[in-house]
Amino acid sequence: MRKLGIIGGTSWNSTALYYDHINREVARRLGGLSSARLAIESLNLAPYAALQSAGDLDGAERIVVEAARNLKAAGAEALLIASNTTNRYGQAVVDATGLPLLDIGEPTIARLNADGRRRVALLGTRFVMTEPFARDRYEAAGFEVVNIANDWVMTIDRIIFGELALGIVRRDSQRALRTLLTELARQKVDSVVLACTELVMAVDPRANVLPVYDTTEIHARAAVDWMLDTLEETRAAA
Repeated sequence: MRKLGIIGGTSWNSTALYYDHINREVARRLGGLSSARLAIESLNLAPYAALQSAGDLDGAERIVVEAARNLKAAGAEALLIASNTTNRYGQAVVDATGLPLLDIGEPTIARLNADGRRRVALLGTRFVMTEPFARDRYEAAGFEVVNIANDWVMTIDRIIFGELALGIVRRDSQRALRTLLTELARQKVDSVVLACTELVMAVDPRANVLPVYDTTEIHARAAVDWMLDTLEETRAAA
């Protein structure tokens, strides 16, 4: 089994979901007492988030790159950034470490393509919803990415940073997000991507008016595919 390094802590709640998803999937595939070989570098979200909010992307990038180097030193063979927003620094991480990065967008885009989706809504932090680094990936893959109204952008961002990142799930916020999905369905959106790894705490992908794609679960499953790739090839050959 390959050893994976996870840059987490943005927030720790979604990093815990990754740890759970990855280990459950490894146990399901290998059975018995099997669990994942992981190294986790958990960032302190407060100063990191402050840098992003202030527009100091270089300062935020330095924190992420330092975490990546620590994981390489700990024996990680590839890296995963457990955050849609923080994946904006993916190329800097690759350049600094020489390690492969398991990108969060690639497996999500593959799942959308497999299901024949074309008109999607990306829900995430205000950075994800208003800046091009996430949107461009999906548009380059041929998807129409609908615009999210500014009042909804601010509402979702507040829910993420003011509640979910703190481990708080409020019913009124869950209801608000259901209302948004209903509005998006009226706009003929055919799929919603939870492009924030905390949003699944407030949105049930299985019970909504639109197909909902949870990037946390999709990314974690892709990570297990990579971790077990050599082992599963060996088993198949045998």
